[in-house]
Amino acid sequence: MKLFTGILFIVVAIFASVTLVPPYWANYQFEDALKTEALMATNSTKTEDAIRDTVFKRAAALDIPLEKEKIKVQHLGENGNGSVTIEAPYAVQINIPGYPITLNFDPVTTNKGVF
Repeated sequence: MKLFTGILFIVVAIFASVTLVPPYWANYQFEDALKTEALMATNSTKTEDAIRDTVFKRAAALDIPLEKEKIKVQHLGENGNGSVTIEAPYAVQINIPGYPITLNFDPVTTNKGVF
């Protein structure tokens, strides 16, 4: 009986890892992309709409179910004299048999210029 319980535990742990790790890994990569975009946009004349488009395309590349309308971009100042804040909340539905889970992610980043 202990052997069966041990094997069952291992199977459940592997299933949970395969199911839950990919959304968290994609979120990690997406947050890194947001930080990079905020850094680059702070030192450029890129508009808020252009930043929003870049963020949306990066989310699509990572298979993140992000709605473009929910991306909030605030770009104050220009050419290193201001700041850029990007907010991109989204939710991922995980379908575990008998126990569906909604994972809510709320990546936010702010970068301030050097001046």
